[in-house]
Amino acid sequence: MTRRFSSFREFYPFYLDEHRDRTCRRLHFVGSGAALALAATAIARGSPWWLLAALACGYAFAWAGHFFFEKNRPATFRHPFYSFAGDWAMFWDILRGRIRF
Repeated sequence: MTRRFSSFREFYPFYLDEHRDRTCRRLHFVGSGAALALAATAIARGSPWWLLAALACGYAFAWAGHFFFEKNRPATFRHPFYSFAGDWAMFWDILRGRIRF
């Protein structure tokens, strides 16, 4: 059964609860950082193929964190848009020191 959320504000605490394992959070952070670098490469080279690489890289790191460390199913499968926003909110919260890296 898929839980329904009426807003991202309501979803984000659930998202963080799905990322309690520190290694999982670290893999998300590294994958998101690498995805940013690949997106910048796409812009610099004018090639949209690098955007595909950015998505693949970001999700590969994140899903590895869930399957091998968190031992849960990524929220992406149930809440794709909120989950994508959650990745970037958590990335920013880690950068600001609000969430332990």
